[in-house]
Amino acid sequence: MAKILIIEDDSKIRASLKEILAEKGHQVEEAADGIEGLKKLETGEFQLCLSDIKMPKMDGMEVLTKAMDAGINTTFIIISAHGTIDVAIEAVKKGAFDFLQKPFDLSRLEIAVRNALEKTSLVEETKVLRKKVQKRTEMIGESAPIKAVKEM
Repeated sequence: MAKILIIEDDSKIRASLKEILAEKGHQVEEAADGIEGLKKLETGEFQLCLSDIKMPKMDGMEVLTKAMDAGINTTFIIISAHGTIDVAIEAVKKGAFDFLQKPFDLSRLEIAVRNALEKTSLVEETKVLRKKVQKRTEMIGESAPIKAVKEM
């Protein structure tokens, strides 16, 4: 299944999320704060990251922003107990796939994770297909007429 990172300062919530996701067959890693989470994102290839907003050292929005700026190809779901519509909109504008409010509705969490992973899968599949199509339609040859066509 998928490799998922949970960035959450509350150890009970982190353990609960890990248990739920591991039961679904996912490989789950944990980080207790934003700095640790960002380091793990930089060194590992995660398909999905669930990140709390309010954390010590570095908040979830900052982790999201830095990950996006660094080109880290991980889908984010932002979670918060203090969420408002404005915070959710800001998170999505910064690149998050979804926003979940604590306490979680288990079915809402499962749907959000499934949809985020499907999106990640579709993006990867699209990249592979584009490469295949590009190779298939690539013109070969170095004659003057072929070079003229390539320039057009």
